[in-house]
Amino acid sequence: MLCYVIPFLGLIFFPLSLFIHHSPSKKEIYISSINLASALMGLFFSRNLPFKFCLPFLFSKRVSGNMFPKQLENMMCLVARTGRHLQRYDDHGCRQVVGCIPYRYRRKGTQNKELEVLVISTQNGDGMQFPKGGWETDESMEQAALRETIEEAGVMGNIENKLGKWSYKSKRQDTVHEGYMFSLLVKKQLENWPEKNIRKRRWMSVTEAKEVCPHTWMKEALDVLVSREGDVIN
Repeated sequence: MLCYVIPFLGLIFFPLSLFIHHSPSKKEIYISSINLASALMGLFFSRNLPFKFCLPFLFSKRVSGNMFPKQLENMMCLVARTGRHLQRYDDHGCRQVVGCIPYRYRRKGTQNKELEVLVISTQNGDGMQFPKGGWETDESMEQAALRETIEEAGVMGNIENKLGKWSYKSKRQDTVHEGYMFSLLVKKQLENWPEKNIRKRRWMSVTEAKEVCPHTWMKEALDVLVSREGDVIN
């Protein structure tokens, strides 16, 4: 309840403070502006609103130039979705999961480029994997993939091709999940992101990623990415 009350109080006190001070000083205007900014951010972050409104913007084909202004980065990096009341399941009751393989190219020598992928630590710390999570009913598959990548790995970029669909067994829940993976060409790496305090991230070569990732289905998705990007690398 407070997450809604406090922002509205800020919206009320901002114009009231300017009304009381007909000729406000620079300091008073600055303080009032901070109150307004806090109020707007409070409303923005209430009940997962950043992903509901920002992700359609990121996928808009009309966006050009700097797709990720600093203000947007700051908003996106502070909150992660929680709960499974919006979780999607297939006709057989399998939880539907989507994720990304974030990648970039690193110059190797004078001509060739080496493909690097970003991996993150698992929640229980028993290995590294690619960012993934539940696909929810209020978002497209691509939006869910980008959201999970921002939350867990703290990177933004261009969602490209679907790498495939896999059925795998969750070790934590002992249930079968339906997993979809996309390739994501990284454009921005955030300094702060929702799961920064619970996950580590690291850029690796394809060979290194296969060695540290315990999930067969993710390794197969990586093979698909490598086969598609082979012409670009060589």
